[in-house]
Amino acid sequence: MSLDVSPALLEQAERGEVDEAAFVDCVRTSLPYAWEMISSLVERLKEEGGPFADNQTPPPDERARGQLLRVLASDAIRGALQRHFGVRLAFQNCHRVAVFPQDPSVDETLAQFTSVRSQVLNQSPELRDC
Repeated sequence: MSLDVSPALLEQAERGEVDEAAFVDCVRTSLPYAWEMISSLVERLKEEGGPFADNQTPPPDERARGQLLRVLASDAIRGALQRHFGVRLAFQNCHRVAVFPQDPSVDETLAQFTSVRSQVLNQSPELRDC
């Protein structure tokens, strides 16, 4: 299971709509490495400015890598975090997470970061099995 869903949150889902703040908190507590990575990038973007902030350091172990993959591969989790932090998330390889402001002025930079060309250029033999 990718999230440690509380009985109360599960009950909400069974009744209908889920409180997004409760869902975000579930993500925060279930996937702490991924949460810390994204929240630190958001802070760096706020402090330093610029078109984006990214991480290029591989996770310390497979558990941490799995957390990043779960956060970024799930449309629901990714969307909730983007709304919570007020950013757009981008992902390359097994660890290069980036946060972009929602400002349209960085749309071209985001498009370049998520392009096929950038994906190809960001490959390396040591990341083949990540």
